[in-house]
Order: sequence, then structure tokens, then C-alpha cells
Amino acid sequence: MNEQLAGALAAEEAAIYAYGLIGVHLTRVSEVSGARDSEQEHRRRRDYLVDRLDELKTGAPPAPAGYRLPFEVTNRASALKLAVHVEDGVAQAWRAVLPVTEKNARNDALSAMTDSAVRATAWRRFAGITPLTMAFPGRPS
Repeated sequence: MNEQLAGALAAEEAAIYAYGLIGVHLTRVSEVSGARDSEQEHRRRRDYLVDRLDELKTGAPPAPAGYRLPFEVTNRASALKLAVHVEDGVAQAWRAVLPVTEKNARNDALSAMTDSAVRATAWRRFAGITPLTMAFPGRPS
């Protein structure tokens, strides 16, 4: 379980980093607000994971100073594409937590995975990407 929680933590930290870059390239108020809210939610989930790993007597691995982006982000379109990519990745990381957890911890993981899938759908809508949803959120495509 610790490995899966550490993977979810790494995905949340990467999302926080990415939203700092994404927000710079957005100009529509609803998108900027969405990016800000998304970053805050990822910060909340990161803090939850750090606490959870601490409860399990497993130290949280340090976050890297920077991240390699999957593609160059230079404008609104590429920022929205990155937001979709990030949320899909976070959903995948949380999906891996589901089979190794029970009860409240499993509910928390399912909620995190679902929230990321919903955010990915919203970013796809902003970007004009179809289909808007994935048949199995969190499953690698």
C-alpha cells in the first residue's frame, strides 16, 4: 500500500507544479478560477497523503525541484492539454490505490480518482476535446 500511496503523492505533487504553469497561459476567468481551484484541491490531497504515510510510519519521499513536462506549454491550447494530461495521470495514480485499501481509505481514494476524472472532463470541454469522458477513468489508455 505504501508504494501506491507514494505514487499518488508523486502525482499530486506533479499536478501542483503543472497548475502553476497552466494558470499562466489561461485568460478566461472560468479557466483561471478552475486552475486555481484544481491546484488547491491537489494541495489538500497532497497534505492528506503526507499525513497518511506518516501514520503508516513511512516517510513521504521528497518532491523533486522540477518536473519534465510531456510537451511544451506555450499557449492556452497546450495549457488545457496539460491540464487534461495531469488529471488523467492523477486519476491513474489513485486508481492504483483502490485495490490496496479498505473502508474509509478506499472511499478517499475513490473520491480522489473521481474528482480528477471530473476535472479532466471539464478541461476537455474547455479545450474542445472529444470525447469529453473516458469509459474507465484512471485506466491507462
